[in-house]
Amino acid sequence: MEVASLSPLSTYRHCHKEVRCLPKLSSKMFCTYKGFHGGCTIYRHGNLRSPHCSAQSSLLGISWKHSSMPWHCYNPRVEFCGSHFSSKSHLQNNFARDIVVRSELVAAGSTEDGYSLSKLRMESKIRGACFYAVTAFTAIFLFILMLVGHPFVILFDRHRRKYHHFIAKIWSTLTVTPFYNVNFEGLENLPPQDTPAVYVSNHQSFLDIYTLLTLGRSFKFISKTSIFLFPIIGWAMFLLGTIPLKRMDSRSQLDCLKRCMDLIKKGASVFFFPEGTRTRDGKLGPFKKGAFSVAAKTKAPVVPITLVGTGQIMPAGKEDIVNSGTVKVIIHKPLHGNDASMLCEEARNTIASALNYLD
Repeated sequence: MEVASLSPLSTYRHCHKEVRCLPKLSSKMFCTYKGFHGGCTIYRHGNLRSPHCSAQSSLLGISWKHSSMPWHCYNPRVEFCGSHFSSKSHLQNNFARDIVVRSELVAAGSTEDGYSLSKLRMESKIRGACFYAVTAFTAIFLFILMLVGHPFVILFDRHRRKYHHFIAKIWSTLTVTPFYNVNFEGLENLPPQDTPAVYVSNHQSFLDIYTLLTLGRSFKFISKTSIFLFPIIGWAMFLLGTIPLKRMDSRSQLDCLKRCMDLIKKGASVFFFPEGTRTRDGKLGPFKKGAFSVAAKTKAPVVPITLVGTGQIMPAGKEDIVNSGTVKVIIHKPLHGNDASMLCEEARNTIASALNYLD
């Protein structure tokens, strides 16, 4: 890091002290307080922890509130030296003043790196805007196809709705292909198309559903009721047979589980994010047992899926950006059992082991 915008000869008065900074060879600068120069303690990243000094640093400057000791800095890292002075000399001056030394700190040591980071963020925001433009544009035309075919779907395939899921696969593929790659591993572990199952996965990003739809499986997602109000996309989710849920309503949760069991008994599959919400720190959260209770009671297989990379491309809480990258979808072997707790633990361990192995 470099410290810039320091005058060759500067005088700072603060906490009844006068500190004179004198430049030395190259980028080294030594400061003395009236002849005193004590031991040196290194503080990195502009974070001073001294009995005599407290600093607040930022990308643009460092503010000294009790800067009463000499200091010097070295390039490329910043080091601050604190002296041990007597309490008598500490009280010599009668005027106190807040001093702000404005500096430009660039982590990589050059302004070009800061410019590149800003440019990268701008590119991600532009990609995000294009992503939503593409998904909205394609959704309008494909929704018309879903709407036209919906009466036939209700008559001949009311529960699985394969036609609608085929349209959804086309929509998701057209949306994600220009922005990131999707690699599949373990496709041979998928149950046959007509075999009802409970699919579970970790939840990293808003892009998880887009990525999972590219599998082409006719499973029913569980979604917040507010999502159904979104034009086109929310309506398409309704046609797909997505199961509504009010998160804080226990009766709604019970109805949701009953509907999932009913769908499985009628030959359809369901999909759960057992964490309940997207992870904010990238770590796998605890699993809720609802999905595994459904599997245990209906004796349907549990298919664990590990998603890797969606959180880096579109982090949770930053849905306005889309970074470039590759998403990996790992389909694990189905789990069987009639104990919900055991299924829950085994599924979480399977997904966690895949994430840890990749890390």
